[in-house]
Amino acid sequence: MAPVPNGVQPQINGDEEIDFTDIEEKYHVDYDESFENVIVVDGVPIIDKTKLERLLTKIAKEFSKKGVSITPGNISMPWNDATGKSKGYLFVELNTPEDATLAIAAMHGFQFDAKHQFFINRFTDIEKYANMDETYVEPEIEEFKPKEHLRSWLADPHGRDQYATYRNEDVAIHWHGKPSQSEIAYEKPGWTDLYVSFSPLGTLLATIHRQGVRLWGGPSWEPYQRFAHPFVKLLDFSPCENYLVTWSNDPIVVREGAEQGPMYPSPEDEGNSLAVWDIKTGHLLRTFPVIPSEQGGPEGGRKQMQWPALKWSADDKYVARVMPGQQISVYELPSMGLLGKKSVKIEGVVDFEWCPMGDKDRDEEAKANAPGGKGSAAKKVERENMLAYWTPEVANQPARVTLMSFPSRSILRSKNLFNVTECKLYWQNQGDFLCVKVDRHTKTKKSIFCNLEIFRVREKDFPVEVVELKDTVTDFSWEPRGERFAIVSSNDPNLGNSGPGITIKTDVSFFQLERGRNFKLLKSLPARTSNTIRWSPRGRHVVLATMGSTSKSELEFWDLDFNSDDIGGQRKDGQEWGSGIQLLGVADHYALTDLEWDPSGRYLGTSASVWRHSHENGYAIWDFKGQELLKVIQDRFKQFLWRPRPRTLLSKEQQRQIRKNLREYSRAFEEEDAAEESNVSAELIAHRRRLVDEWNAWRARCREELAEERARLGKQDEEEKEEKEEVQEWVDEIIEQIEEEVVE
Repeated sequence: MAPVPNGVQPQINGDEEIDFTDIEEKYHVDYDESFENVIVVDGVPIIDKTKLERLLTKIAKEFSKKGVSITPGNISMPWNDATGKSKGYLFVELNTPEDATLAIAAMHGFQFDAKHQFFINRFTDIEKYANMDETYVEPEIEEFKPKEHLRSWLADPHGRDQYATYRNEDVAIHWHGKPSQSEIAYEKPGWTDLYVSFSPLGTLLATIHRQGVRLWGGPSWEPYQRFAHPFVKLLDFSPCENYLVTWSNDPIVVREGAEQGPMYPSPEDEGNSLAVWDIKTGHLLRTFPVIPSEQGGPEGGRKQMQWPALKWSADDKYVARVMPGQQISVYELPSMGLLGKKSVKIEGVVDFEWCPMGDKDRDEEAKANAPGGKGSAAKKVERENMLAYWTPEVANQPARVTLMSFPSRSILRSKNLFNVTECKLYWQNQGDFLCVKVDRHTKTKKSIFCNLEIFRVREKDFPVEVVELKDTVTDFSWEPRGERFAIVSSNDPNLGNSGPGITIKTDVSFFQLERGRNFKLLKSLPARTSNTIRWSPRGRHVVLATMGSTSKSELEFWDLDFNSDDIGGQRKDGQEWGSGIQLLGVADHYALTDLEWDPSGRYLGTSASVWRHSHENGYAIWDFKGQELLKVIQDRFKQFLWRPRPRTLLSKEQQRQIRKNLREYSRAFEEEDAAEESNVSAELIAHRRRLVDEWNAWRARCREELAEERARLGKQDEEEKEEKEEVQEWVDEIIEQIEEEVVE
């Protein structure tokens, strides 16, 4: 149609149609008529219409916690007209298909309550699966790409352990073995911003960064998982490496436009500082605020925050937190829901500790759940966990230590205590004993003394034994897998003063359980300066160290079974009580700040960190006798860590057979050591021969050069002589002539 001049009305015939296609194309709007943004949630509680509003509000809240923002208006609930109740599923309309994808990833499999679990699908998937072609099509087989084994270091042919060092900005993983076998396995500059930490079984290495925490594993140390917790300062693994707790001094802030999803904090997490993560999925399970009375430092006149703030049960089923003076809250994993939907109200509660899981507990649980066992026919037999807590004296109520089991919450044993100033709880690593170190005061409150209340957990009615001491106990430590413990005590008037140049005099004592009797003093070592006890993870050997002193830094290496063939220190007939304790060696590591045994219990690592001081920073490795094997002095050295090992897969019978045939196995190792020494000797001899041959060759070369030089110089002398004979002239000159006559 031709253009019409302005002000002129177009004349249109009745039969002529106007073409608007160009305008429609220009202003065409595509409407999204698909249902990709709609999801179907199954597993919803069946209710009547009176509970609809509460249910929709609760569901919208749970979605929002996982980073999927919806309102009750986005939810459609189908109804059964015959019964007047819902059908057990609902539809949720989200803004975009991407939001639907996020909702499925975050909420599929979500445990809404004890009886209902959400199962989520796209609305379009239902139609797709209903009309799916049932003709079988053989799938394409993807090329298999094996992943690195996270515990590959355990298969080292030389049986070496690993340790990590952090110096300046560089982190290195070292192999520790014989001199020819010690080497750097992996090294990476700038690997962490704060410090590194191994997981409890040594599977993963955690590094801390400004953005959060990263986990690494495998022989190539590839990234395994990451956790977005900005400005994180502390972390703590669960015992079975399933979960991770992180803490930041800066509360969580969710900025506008920040990433959302199960791996990131949601707006409801704002203001919290503690976070619990699932290591395998990377999902954020729950966050907590820090208790105000525990946050801060000496500057603010408040106590420092207790760490770990959340304490794990030995099987990773529960994690608990104490609200000082009020309650203990126990949460179930992986839902992180409050156990029984309520906390344990305990007036005045101060602290608690979970009981470790010993070898006996693992064997009993495995036996009960094995084919033919108690838990094989029906449901698995659930093991009861146990924790111990203490409450101080309040008004006329005495202080009390209580053992409680979970999830039943039954009280197993309690013990009243009087004139109590402070208590510390120490579990033996097999869960056989609990020692409560009780600092008590006299009625005048002018002096402090100590009692040890020892609970025998494996015996009927949990009998309690009391060990009375006159001095203040500054350190306590159980022997791993044993029935002995060591204490450091002191009555020095300077105790509690940590000024420069002050050295506290201490006594070290060893106690052992007599068979069928009580704990008895095994040996006392008076007039020491030792303030730290470190048992070998295998027991028997112990190191007494002086740490934190500017004038002394001694290491004493002791063997508690020196005269006993059977580890455990049981006396032979006629053997004097305590005679098996022997000092193996004394060493010194100047300005010592940290010490740690390797997993085998054969080597000790000590270090002096620049985080504490700047004097002779570095690390050293010693054998169990106190002989120094390696010492490295490095500027800006920060951290030394042995890599832990998981529990052995060998049964007790297999371990017994190995001990029985140890001499046969030792022959192979002795031959290997001899070959190692001979190889070292052969290499040394070959090196010396090479040096001698090089020196002899140099001498011969010098002689040849000297002979050539002499020959050249001799020929040159002859030529010069000939030249001189050719040009030599004799000139006769008559100076005066006199003629005389001879008269006869």
